[in-house]
Amino acid sequence: MFKALMVNKGEDKVVTQEIVELNDDQLPADGNVTVAVEYSTVNYKDGLCVNATGGLVRKFPHVPGIDFAGTVESSDDDRYKAGDKVVLTGWRVGEAWWGGYAQKARVKADWLVPLPDGLTTRQAMAVGTAGFTSMLSVMALEDQGLKPGGKPVLVTGAAGGVGSVATAILANLGYEVAAVTGRPEQTDYLKGLGATSIVAREDMATPSGKPLEAEVWAGCIDAVGGAMLTKVLTQIQYGGSVAAVGLAGGAAMEGSTVIPFLLRGVNLLGIDSVMRPYEDRVRAWQRVATDLPMDKLEDMVVPATLADLPKLGKDILKGQVKGRVVVDVNA
Repeated sequence: MFKALMVNKGEDKVVTQEIVELNDDQLPADGNVTVAVEYSTVNYKDGLCVNATGGLVRKFPHVPGIDFAGTVESSDDDRYKAGDKVVLTGWRVGEAWWGGYAQKARVKADWLVPLPDGLTTRQAMAVGTAGFTSMLSVMALEDQGLKPGGKPVLVTGAAGGVGSVATAILANLGYEVAAVTGRPEQTDYLKGLGATSIVAREDMATPSGKPLEAEVWAGCIDAVGGAMLTKVLTQIQYGGSVAAVGLAGGAAMEGSTVIPFLLRGVNLLGIDSVMRPYEDRVRAWQRVATDLPMDKLEDMVVPATLADLPKLGKDILKGQVKGRVVVDVNA
């Protein structure tokens, strides 16, 4: 028997969350690796799944948790054996497939990545899907030529999961980081992660209507989208790039034009962490282990248990969660 957070939605559309005990034979039958889960996280998608909103979960009852780290318990795949430490992000686990808010998970071997040397399972989930996405974003900007020593790199939604880790990674690599936040009380937190300047959200939330503004940023990791992305694109330097990783501000880009792309050669890079090739996932996790300062990582951590998840699922949808929530599923 093992414990899990079970979300259900009845015919009356009422959503319930309950910690239940399950048997191994209740796990997804199509998986070929069983993992004793140690830690998971709380991301925006988790909030949607815990509350059964947004259409991500279509079959109930359901175990959310879009990522997890733990130890292989059994495996029908030669790549993994009992005792191996592994991490999983993406592949719609926690959405279309039972996820990490349980003490056991059964998944397909192709979805896993060996835990890199230098990371514990707890640290891996302090990074989690948000941090993994942050590293993919940094790698994408660098693949387009971004290097330290130039104009600042802008990070929007900087106090959130993606933004916090992106700020810490960029600062550790020697970049000057400008962090956007709508909450002045987060200034000390963001500067502690390495941000060299703080930009008020209201200054970036309203596009000027001009197709181009002064070249202010060498690049940007945008975790907001919407009007903020429209504004950012007008301020990126010639040949610079924007790694777009979130749409909390909406998918529409009202007021945007092709001018930044035509006259400044700006690159808009879409970063999707869900179905990445195995080699990309391994490289990103190895970079996390070497390029993310662990002391800064610990500063971001908010500990939680399975019992905390119903409330946290609501709080993250309201934008009230700072940093990285690490869920100890065995606590």
